[in-house]
Amino acid sequence: MYLLIPGRHHLLTDFQFKYLNRLIKCKLEGEKDVYGNPLAAQEIEGVIFAVTSANHLGTKRNPVPFYLRAMIIQEFSNSLDVPVYVYGIDDVGVITDFPEYTVKTIRHSSEGVHALTPANTLVICSTGVKEMYLQHGYTILPAEWDPASQQFTQPMPWDIVKLVAQTGEWRKNKTVLDQMHPASFKIWSRYRVGEKVQHILKDPIIGADGDLTATRDYNVYVKQMDDIAAQKYKETAPYIQPGNIGDIGCAVGSWIKMACEDDRLHECDFYGIEVSRHLYDICLQRKHNGEFANPSVFFSQKNAVTSLVFEAGSMNTIHTSSLTHEIESYGSREDLIQFIHNRYNELVPGGVWINRDVVGPENKEEIILLWLNDTDGENDLPMPENATTHELAEYLGKLSTLSLFKRFALDFRHHEGFQLPHEWVTIEGKTYAQLSMQNACEFLFKKDYHDNWLSEMHETFCFWNYEDWKSALEEAGLRLDALSTTWRNEWIVNNRLEGKVQLMRPCKNNVPLPIPFPVSHMLLLARK
Repeated sequence: MYLLIPGRHHLLTDFQFKYLNRLIKCKLEGEKDVYGNPLAAQEIEGVIFAVTSANHLGTKRNPVPFYLRAMIIQEFSNSLDVPVYVYGIDDVGVITDFPEYTVKTIRHSSEGVHALTPANTLVICSTGVKEMYLQHGYTILPAEWDPASQQFTQPMPWDIVKLVAQTGEWRKNKTVLDQMHPASFKIWSRYRVGEKVQHILKDPIIGADGDLTATRDYNVYVKQMDDIAAQKYKETAPYIQPGNIGDIGCAVGSWIKMACEDDRLHECDFYGIEVSRHLYDICLQRKHNGEFANPSVFFSQKNAVTSLVFEAGSMNTIHTSSLTHEIESYGSREDLIQFIHNRYNELVPGGVWINRDVVGPENKEEIILLWLNDTDGENDLPMPENATTHELAEYLGKLSTLSLFKRFALDFRHHEGFQLPHEWVTIEGKTYAQLSMQNACEFLFKKDYHDNWLSEMHETFCFWNYEDWKSALEEAGLRLDALSTTWRNEWIVNNRLEGKVQLMRPCKNNVPLPIPFPVSHMLLLARK
């Protein structure tokens, strides 16, 4: 008889060892299943750990990589009297029959050696997953779960993970020492897993699965990244210094892919950093497919805010694109400042950080008037309830620019507690929104992102202008190269702004005068 233990297994507890050891040595004598039925005594042939979400790491739900989880189990099993087997069960999305998928994966991975059935396997499970195994006819051993009281009577592994995340000196915490099995403690200490878990679980920027936002349509996002990769590389290529080259927020690896094809850089090493699990997986798949001309390409799933992602003083070039505004948006100003300091620490003397992103207008605090077209769409269209992403995009596309602004005023950073300051004023029969130049530009440069509206409403583009960036970089010890520049995206002006909106400046004669549309993007070359 086999004992199957499905779970994420980020650590193993002292209770789990004693429970397993008792089952093995006593041959199930005196044990009861989840229904309270006594079990027949029989030999335990082996223990099988099914490590779920084995392909995930560095996320709030799965902070510990599979190889460390497997090492913990191996160390844990050294004192058990039967063989212990470890099989990784990848997360492949929503599966209606997870037990069947798990059993099939184990059979495939073991090349048929471990063909588990209700006749040869008991399942140890104390969580709601046990109900799925019961439906397949498996006998369940409840472990930490007491069926009579419907309560957990022993600490769950994830409880200890959360305790470590909240405890500074976790190695000296009495509860941790009492409840974590020495095998887990050994691996967690040796590989500084506790410190990594603390970074990940406390991080306000990433979500449960490692994403910046749960409302982004990744198919749309990946296509957008690929579409603009050529232009991004063309703009940044002249400033790349050969050597160790890193791309933070590398998305699907498009910038690195193009850099690998640059003859000047054929002897360089490339390092891609991506916090999103979805995009990180795509990078690995592209590498597996042989899409990178240079073999020295390495990807990591890390967060560049909470710590260094490259060795200190090791990088000749660091590239970021459309990233720094997301740190400000999903994190905080303190996070952005920390990010800047981290990049300084990673560069070699004379190294360059190339930062391409959106930027705020020079006169961002000026109060201006914004004319909005009310004839280019519908003005009284009700917002659909519980709309899907696609339905919301269709709705937004039908609105006039005036109505779209009103929607924007309600949605922009609403979840962050922000209320867009603006007033409606009428001058010589024309109505304008009166607001700061900064907030007007927030609308101008994100009003057409209908496909990812909910995600974009979290993001601020115009929090700093060029001079603000210059000051922040200099405070961190970086020097802003004179080749740094800002520009206005003329395609956006011609196709999305002209005829739909107009920036105006109030004058003494009460006749508003048009203001040219401001810069929207920047390329900063910050040198150490």
